[in-house]
Amino acid sequence: MSVERVGGLADDGLLLAEKFVTVQGEGPSIGQPAVFLRTSRCNLHCPGCDTPFTWDATRFDLRAESTHVGWRALARWVLDQAPELVVITGGEPLLQQRHLLDLVGHLIGEGRRIEFETNGTVIPAVELDRDGVRFNVSPKLAGFAAPRDAAIRINVPALAALRDTGRAVFKFVVSHPDELEQVAALADKHALAPVWVMPEGTTERSVLDGMRALVDPARALGFSVSPRLHILLWGDDRGR
Repeated sequence: MSVERVGGLADDGLLLAEKFVTVQGEGPSIGQPAVFLRTSRCNLHCPGCDTPFTWDATRFDLRAESTHVGWRALARWVLDQAPELVVITGGEPLLQQRHLLDLVGHLIGEGRRIEFETNGTVIPAVELDRDGVRFNVSPKLAGFAAPRDAAIRINVPALAALRDTGRAVFKFVVSHPDELEQVAALADKHALAPVWVMPEGTTERSVLDGMRALVDPARALGFSVSPRLHILLWGDDRGR
């Protein structure tokens, strides 16, 4: 198979788990039509992760769950879709950011907006700090992260780099209102703003109950509350 070379780098492909068209289900762009590109692989191992097929080799055949896609072919597919918003998620997409630079640049040039969903442990390339790009940063709280990730779940230089772009929002998954104290402490210590919180859950009932429990204490702290719209609409279905 021939390999395209772009910008001096071989276009040997982004490792992609899935691509689909839906609406953004979380955070400031909630409800907006969006193209989703889900990358494979992650540097964290969160037990409550709802996309374990991107990283958990104990439960999934990761080779079967992913494919290499060249950026030009992927860009053509994205531009054939109607939504202006393109959400690049994972897994952890910034692990593969060298394969994303040309794709992002091309899509922005064609009038698309990019949102990265990232766990905040990887410093973004300077080329991604540009108009048309936003970062939805989701640092993992102690109760959500795996114990083995305790030393890496909060990466202070990465959080600072994302914060300093001025293009980031910080979105925390909260399993109980008591965890809002952790969120507030992290936000104060690292000057993270704006802050969104959303309930952990993969069923309509768990999301709605979680939001009801979070909304008043979150509002008192000045945090925005996000539902998980895709869960409310379609449950835990993949590709939605």
